Amino acid sequence: MTRKCQLLFKNSNTANQVSHSNHKSKRLQFVNLQKKKVWSSLKKKWIKLRISTKMIKILNKKNIDYFL
Repeated sequence: MTRKCQLLFKNSNTANQVSHSNHKSKRLQFVNLQKKKVWSSLKKKWIKLRISTKMIKILNKKNIDYFL
């Protein structure tokens, strides 16, 4: 499974890892993904999602049916 949020479609970010001698090498910064079970009142069932923590905060304010 890809490391991508299923609702926001956030991806990993490329960044530089900088050593003490200021040598730079590429590295990946991954999205903070969590498995979450969300109740959909439209479908009347639980939906399993792999979403970012930013999306969890948004879902606390809005319902999942807003995004479906």
